[in-house]
Amino acid sequence: MSNGQHILVIDDEENMRHMLSVMLTRQGYCVILAAHGEEGLCCLMDNVYDFILCDIRMPEMDGKTFLVRALEQHVTAPIIMMSAYGTVEVAVECMKLGAYDFISKPFKKDEIIMVLKKAEERERLKEENCQLREVVAGQYSYGGILSRNSRMQEIFKQIRRVADLKTTIIILGESGTGKELVARAIHNNGLRSQKQFVAVNCGAISENLLESELFGHIRGAFTDASSDRSGLFEQADGGTLFLDEVGEMPVSLQVKLLRVLQEGEIRRVGGAVSQKVDVRVISATSRNLSADVEGGRFREDLYFRLNVFCLQLPPLRERVEDIPLLAEHFLKHSDYGEGKQILHIEPDAMRTLMAHRWPGNVRELENVLERASILCDGGRITAACLPPAIRLIDEHASGYAASGENFSIKKAEEAIERELIWKALAKTGGNRTQSAKILEISHRSLLYKIKEYGIE
Repeated sequence: MSNGQHILVIDDEENMRHMLSVMLTRQGYCVILAAHGEEGLCCLMDNVYDFILCDIRMPEMDGKTFLVRALEQHVTAPIIMMSAYGTVEVAVECMKLGAYDFISKPFKKDEIIMVLKKAEERERLKEENCQLREVVAGQYSYGGILSRNSRMQEIFKQIRRVADLKTTIIILGESGTGKELVARAIHNNGLRSQKQFVAVNCGAISENLLESELFGHIRGAFTDASSDRSGLFEQADGGTLFLDEVGEMPVSLQVKLLRVLQEGEIRRVGGAVSQKVDVRVISATSRNLSADVEGGRFREDLYFRLNVFCLQLPPLRERVEDIPLLAEHFLKHSDYGEGKQILHIEPDAMRTLMAHRWPGNVRELENVLERASILCDGGRITAACLPPAIRLIDEHASGYAASGENFSIKKAEEAIERELIWKALAKTGGNRTQSAKILEISHRSLLYKIKEYGIE
């Protein structure tokens, strides 16, 4: 019945402990015994229990004191109180303190089993309700990011760990993987969420303007400086500054950024006075900063200062299972095609989308769907609605164009085999051992087929 659930029994009477241990063990529970409340609290420090049975009258620490102390420690297991001196008043008092139920001694075997069954049912319903709420809220969503991919789910966990900290974070990933979306998720789910999130693309502003943009300037600092102006660090004070494409920052500015990160203070261009700022810096780049450091294009000391906590976002081609999820999301939440309602992505279109390599990642997928929605008829996106370049890739992967004139079973089998191998390699990030397991063939056979089909 209990599927090996753990139950803690606390009672000062040895005979009662023995009787409950034998009875509950026969029902499939793993039973731990304690002679008084203090010993019970010690047990809670060492193990997690599914249920707790606790007597009220005991020496050293009585049951009501144990109940209060256990709840103060945030114990979530249902606590069932027992007493041979039970009255309605005692039962009500225990329930008010937080007990799940109360049972009077002496009790029959069926009574205690019935109470535990009710407690199990309640816990099961609580778990189902939690799961339902997760589904309603979007179980594959975190901070506006959608993914069922295991690597992305791990990134969600890392975001939760670091969101409340001031730790400097760097987000690495190809263009279009959603680096700014991740930065916003970190900010919005942390203690700084009530303050400003300020973003700047370091590669989109000239060197002279970028310094003024970041640190501000005073009147007369340069020709067009007609008044004092605060910079982005000041605007983000108490919040988060997101430095997108930080790898594009000029070396001369890298020195000044390093000083801000080390000292926690900025000085406006042309100014003589420094001022303190409390800013959490999140940077992002699609460049290989390690290679830039070796080539002298990026300062090593700044690289280590930015790279305190690193999040590496996988490209879309390595999270193929997310393509249907993202596609449906984009079509559902966007008014593409001048208000046309997109009802469905046809199987041939979805197959083509999943076969594409997506060099532009999620951003490219969104743009492709917007184009397709304009060209589609009747609210149905077919493969013919997709850009020719994407369709050609799918046709090449399939081994033949869908003209209906090729009836070769051998060629069709080769095409399907080639496509499955390609998708398995994409799903595993090119790991051939894992791909062989997914395809249910030997590693040697996979290597042979990769060579035969010329798959890169």
